[in-house]
Amino acid sequence: MIQLTYPALVRKDKGSDFGVEFPDFPGCVSGGTTYDDATRQAALALQFHVDGMIEDGEELPEPSTMDHVIESAEARGAIPFFVVAKIKQKSRAVRFTATMDKALLQAIDEAVDAGAAPSRSGFLAEAARRQLRKKAS
Repeated sequence: MIQLTYPALVRKDKGSDFGVEFPDFPGCVSGGTTYDDATRQAALALQFHVDGMIEDGEELPEPSTMDHVIESAEARGAIPFFVVAKIKQKSRAVRFTATMDKALLQAIDEAVDAGAAPSRSGFLAEAARRQLRKKAS
């Protein structure tokens, strides 16, 4: 397992919670009611996003330097910080056949189409991971 450190930006607009975005991962966002909560949630969001990309065989971006992020227009009004992502070596995918309720499969496909996961396989794999983590804790 290797670790990559990615820059993140946290900001709080008046009357809102703290929001976090990742310049290297457009669309990967998180938030929290406090700064500490937002940064903890950011680590979870980034790991989930990275795991999904790896699962789908996508290449991870090279982390931007903090200097580059701070100089960017998107950093204005934000507090920059680093988040570590653990990169697991992908094991070989195995094809299998599963049977499930047609309505459930349709709901999964709709969630994938709405961006909940990059693919049906990715959605099911992440659901299995969550269930296994829940049982382990």
